[in-house]
Amino acid sequence: MKTLIAAYSGVLRGERRTGAARGESSNGGGELSPERSGKWGTGSSILSALQDLFSITWLNRSKVEKQLQVISVLQWVLSFLVLGVACSLILMYTFCTDCWLISVLYFTWLAFDWNTPKKGGRRSQWVRNWAVWRYFRDYFPIQLVKTHNLVTTRNYIFGYHPHGIMGLGAFCNFSTEATEVSKKFPGIRPYLATLAGNFRMPVLREYLMSGGICPVNRDTIDYLLSKNGSGNAIIIVVGGAAESLSSMPGKNAVTLRNRKGFVKLALRHGADLVPTYSFGENEVYKQVIFEEGSWGRWVQKKFQKYIGFAPCIFHGRGLFSSDTWGLVPYSKPITTVVGEPITIPKLEHPTQQDIDLYHTMYMEALVKLFDRHKTKFGLPETEVLEVN
Repeated sequence: MKTLIAAYSGVLRGERRTGAARGESSNGGGELSPERSGKWGTGSSILSALQDLFSITWLNRSKVEKQLQVISVLQWVLSFLVLGVACSLILMYTFCTDCWLISVLYFTWLAFDWNTPKKGGRRSQWVRNWAVWRYFRDYFPIQLVKTHNLVTTRNYIFGYHPHGIMGLGAFCNFSTEATEVSKKFPGIRPYLATLAGNFRMPVLREYLMSGGICPVNRDTIDYLLSKNGSGNAIIIVVGGAAESLSSMPGKNAVTLRNRKGFVKLALRHGADLVPTYSFGENEVYKQVIFEEGSWGRWVQKKFQKYIGFAPCIFHGRGLFSSDTWGLVPYSKPITTVVGEPITIPKLEHPTQQDIDLYHTMYMEALVKLFDRHKTKFGLPETEVLEVN
């Protein structure tokens, strides 16, 4: 388009010079008549303005795509943080207006549908394949690395590490098809487990279930591993809220040493354990770390104990500039590596010795996975995974 306009402008300038020559011979003074000067000056100005329009930076394709990526990430962050509370308030307000019937119908539906999340939810392949998730993936970017095949005749529990602030790698890789998890592990149905309280929030629960997200409680996991056939993979962010409190750029630490409940569940159902480490998960947000014994850490632990999550004071970049603070995470690469499954026998009543044995095997496998891949993703050979 620019080339075409430039060529046309050249033609006009050539005609203008020709016209000027004719004007010299006819007027004898070397000046164009006012009528002719106005005509060609206007044409050149319009073409010049068009050239400027097409060179404006906001029309640059790469910049438009980057803004779409930022918006796609921000919509998920805001959905995760405020969608449930906002929809609850809107429905309660609607109940006090002439549109009260909308609230009544929804809460009636909610009562009948209350236990659906405990049975694996209501996933939607259409939602999982939304184009917005591809923009979400490309913003960081996020990558899923497969190291071993998973057979569809077994069930699995993936231990996802580290938690980070929001577990963005876990969401993108296992609750969407942006990184093609279904193609990399054909016949495997991933279920990302998160706080059960999220499924008490109107509208948010529907959004979460559409991506294959389920509550991280015993009833749900028992159902998926015993009454939902084989080929199920439940992704548990083992470190949970406690691990998120130590999340900070440059730190590779997991809360695992005393987390054994997921191993017990695996033994009761004979589900194989799959260590999974996400390089870069801790790099996308910065947070204020409160020291042990401080009032801030005391408040966080009380929230964690009684509510199930720990409030963090964190920040990323701004919506329009990476030099300002905001809720948009920093665009740092996140690479999730899925390790080799550990075959687990089915024991109806596993002893503490059985649990400790397979828990130790799992920790060793996770450390080996980290050491094997750390240099590929920007970490030095001397980097050590801290297991707390």
